[in-house]
Amino acid sequence: MNRANMVFAATAAIALSSCGPKAAVTTNSTTIDSSVSSDTTLTNNADTTTAAPLPSAAQTFVNTAAASDAFEIATSKLALDNATSASIKKFASQMITAHEGSTAKLKTVTAGLSPALTPDPTLTADQQTKLDAMKTSKGKDFDTAYIAAQQGGHQATLDVLKAYAASGDVPALKAFATGLVPTVTAHLNMANALK
Repeated sequence: MNRANMVFAATAAIALSSCGPKAAVTTNSTTIDSSVSSDTTLTNNADTTTAAPLPSAAQTFVNTAAASDAFEIATSKLALDNATSASIKKFASQMITAHEGSTAKLKTVTAGLSPALTPDPTLTADQQTKLDAMKTSKGKDFDTAYIAAQQGGHQATLDVLKAYAASGDVPALKAFATGLVPTVTAHLNMANALK
């Protein structure tokens, strides 16, 4: 009986020790698992609701310059076909040449940066709306829309160039902006003189 009691006691002790810690581990594991699951859910929710990182000031400037060139080129190509004024057609031809040159220079400058930046010429919503409206305009209506687009576009570009030239964060892009200020000022003056 002594031996039987000892076997029973040993078995009970083993069973209790096995159950006790196991229950605690299971409880802790469940708690840990649910907190990990909650943390993972929070992290995953944060990842899906967090917007993409904002572009740097340099990338924003580069994209704005590229979009400006793309807008000036696209509207000026329309002007070659849709404008009635010879002076507007002449101006449009000059804008295509100048802005294609500006785009090439921008690509050269950005490729030489470390890390290199890639200009994104996607038009802003406002630029796209103006371009779309101009596609359906003809004659004097087109001339009026084109002049307004050139005046507004060149003024906006001049403002961006001056701001980046004054406080930009990349020296090569500051030099690019500073170098374009006189050209864009001349284009704005030409646009203001169009009739």
